Amino acid sequence: MKDNEILETIEIARETGKIRKGVNEATKAAERGIAKLVVIADDVDPPEIVMHLPALCGEKKIPLVKVASKNELGRAAGIDVGTSAVAVVDGGEARKKIEELSK
Repeated sequence: MKDNEILETIEIARETGKIRKGVNEATKAAERGIAKLVVIADDVDPPEIVMHLPALCGEKKIPLVKVASKNELGRAAGIDVGTSAVAVVDGGEARKKIEELSK
């Protein structure tokens, strides 16, 4: 799956559903099992910041995808700064796309 498709999915979910921005919020959503999709940025420095998320998402059976840039992820999430992680809690109109991402 290409970055732009993932980012577009985040934008649609933000506009029509519900997303959580940032590592802490994404972690909480995953721990509670309410995240439908978690997206992390590849350029997170230090990488330890998001290292726990793949294992947590695996354990909770939550699809996890990566995008190249924190800045692009932040923009898709509707904020002016980069973000290391985003969790989609309610896909809204992006529900079908999220299902495709989870395959």
